[in-house]
Amino acid sequence: MKLRRSPPLLAVLAAAVLLTACFGDDEPVFPPVAVTLAHINDHHSQLDPFANTELQLGGVATQVDLGGFARVTAAFRRYDGRSDVIKLHAGDAITGSLYYTLFKGAADAALMNTVCFDAFAVGNHEFDDGDAGLRTFVDELHKGACKTPILSANIAPAAGTPMSGRIAPSTVKTVNGVRIGIVGLTIKGKTTNSSRPLASTVFEDEVTAAQTAIDALKRQEIRHIVLLSHQGYEADKAIAARLTDVDAIIGGDSHSLLGDFSAQGLSSSGPYPTRVVNKDGKTVCIGQAWEYAKAIGEMAIQFNDRGEVASCTGQASLLLGSSFKRKNAAGAWTTLPEADRQGLLASLSTAGNLNVMEPDTAAAAQLANFSGQVESRKAEVIGSAAEALCLVRVPGESTNRSAGVAGCEAANTLARGSDAAQVVAEAFLAGSLAADVAIQNAGGVRVALPAGPLSMNSAFTLLPFTNVLVELKLTGSQIAAVLEDAVANHLDNGQSNGSHPYAAGLRWSLDLSKPKGQRFSNLQVRSRTAGTWSALEPARTYTVATNDFIASGKDGYTTFGTVFAAGNYVNNYLLYSQTFVDYVKVRSTIRRPSAADYSHQSVRTAAGVTLP
Repeated sequence: MKLRRSPPLLAVLAAAVLLTACFGDDEPVFPPVAVTLAHINDHHSQLDPFANTELQLGGVATQVDLGGFARVTAAFRRYDGRSDVIKLHAGDAITGSLYYTLFKGAADAALMNTVCFDAFAVGNHEFDDGDAGLRTFVDELHKGACKTPILSANIAPAAGTPMSGRIAPSTVKTVNGVRIGIVGLTIKGKTTNSSRPLASTVFEDEVTAAQTAIDALKRQEIRHIVLLSHQGYEADKAIAARLTDVDAIIGGDSHSLLGDFSAQGLSSSGPYPTRVVNKDGKTVCIGQAWEYAKAIGEMAIQFNDRGEVASCTGQASLLLGSSFKRKNAAGAWTTLPEADRQGLLASLSTAGNLNVMEPDTAAAAQLANFSGQVESRKAEVIGSAAEALCLVRVPGESTNRSAGVAGCEAANTLARGSDAAQVVAEAFLAGSLAADVAIQNAGGVRVALPAGPLSMNSAFTLLPFTNVLVELKLTGSQIAAVLEDAVANHLDNGQSNGSHPYAAGLRWSLDLSKPKGQRFSNLQVRSRTAGTWSALEPARTYTVATNDFIASGKDGYTTFGTVFAAGNYVNNYLLYSQTFVDYVKVRSTIRRPSAADYSHQSVRTAAGVTLP
């Protein structure tokens, strides 16, 4: 046998020194690769476009159709034939409109399959109808050829339950010969407290579960990791610093608009992409694409030969129709003349954060299979709103959830907070003959209502869940504790800010910069008969109307939960959305309450800013 002659020792040492200088001891070399992450999140069964949405276009207030899932599909179609694109949905596909009320996820699944996502992260609202409801949606989603992977590293359904074997911690997508790992993650506390998963379905710690899934991919020699997260923008920024080897986070849950949309008259929660560093000190790029099929995110990541993020760029962009209205000299909205329309289209084509496009025809055809039944129900007019009822969760929050609704341009900056939640609470109080006050959690109210006609669709989109009205007996001190619980849930416990309270017949001063137990002051109750206000008496017993969800202690309402568990409540069995419908029908026209009747009489933010 012929032996291979060894190279001279000096040459070996020289080569070792050169490699060490370039890459360090045993530093692996990876093929550089460019990856594009195209994504949406939180479409919440909002499949139709938002007609006549008011935006600033070309510096002028303009009405345009915004979003609609057929436009989402059209946006994703632009990537057809490209080998570098991964298509992602960051959760909360279902609940939020009559499409879900009537079809329980079948319509959403049909439209999602016109995109054929490479991965879908389980959102908290996927459990609103329990594990069985999620299973129904997943079965519909997997009827077609796409078989989109359902991901969450921290959800473990019990054997024999509806979602057993249906959720994977991760999946792998090959891009130009390079494997990219995608890890799913679902917010734990919010899902267990604010939705209805089975008690046997285990939700593990987000950080621990995510790192375990990342490490499992690393053992498969996968270097590039995307976290597909449904836990909110702030949580995404925080978790990045606690994880090794994560490169990008595509998120949902907080409905955050990222990027500069000031020219369109919209506020945002941060830059797109947002750049932070992981536990290794390496760049992590974070993206989110607002809500309700209004936008699509595109993040372009360049990985170097060390397997690290060399650069990330991109943009969330709004999906617009091509017909526009502007106010004429008389102040009436009129369709833009063709020459002006073409000029506006030309100017919009250079705006990176706007996508003007027609709906995809195949997706529109799929939607037509469902829209007929929905339209007939939606069309039933129940009354009107004399003015816009703006949507806010916590007064002073960064993103304006009512963006595009005329009259709500600065709603998130005002102390009064949510007109919509306030009016819903008033409807509850009116619907309960026995109640002294009514309390509603902000997250149970889903959209702003523009001025104009109100339909069944308005009501069931505003209040899409299957909650019913209940009445509980509480002392004044317990009511104060309920309010403190609700704010502490999001401010101290890191849970959903959907727990933030609104009330009818009850008002207060709120200082979010103070500790729990000291945030609410000047608590007053309104007499149902005289309409006068007096101090809430700690020892007096009051009847409180609310929805059965928070009454049972969900969303951090622990004091409610204690009373409920003891059986000290009456269930009216009135669907809360129907209670709102009845309220509107009786009044014909509804409007914002008087300033004195808002629950938030004054608000100081956690940063110490007093809101106007």
